[in-house]
Amino acid sequence: MKVKSQRDFVSGLLFIVVGVIFAVGATNYSMGNSAKPGAGYFPLILSVLMTILGAIVLFKSLTIETEAGDPIGHIAWRPLLVIVASIAVFGLALPKLGMFITIPLLIVMVSFAGDEFNWRGAIANSAVLTAGSWVIFIWGLNLTIPLKPAFMGG
Repeated sequence: MKVKSQRDFVSGLLFIVVGVIFAVGATNYSMGNSAKPGAGYFPLILSVLMTILGAIVLFKSLTIETEAGDPIGHIAWRPLLVIVASIAVFGLALPKLGMFITIPLLIVMVSFAGDEFNWRGAIANSAVLTAGSWVIFIWGLNLTIPLKPAFMGG
């Protein structure tokens, strides 16, 4: 069978691989049931949906003809590496620096992934997303996420 769209083929494979990996990972948590879902219920449902979506995209890549085979082209390494590094820094910094410092740090770092960095926009996004995160995760869901840096008693 001939691949008729390289982009869709690779995207479909990526969705399938990520979906299967997360589905396997979700089975390490309790599933519960529809009325009282456990910690692994929602991730399992999302990973199954992602795998199905990947299969649909993969099927499309093998059946629907595209112009010139829709080649993949250049991979944007800089944004990819900046975003992955930003997420790693966020995971390492959150317990030590707290949410009020770590979220703005993440937003500023991720802003450097694009070509149109703007301090005003990064600061505005930081303020809005930090406040929104506080409302959703601390106030709304009552999660125990450190707010202030550990050295300040956070």
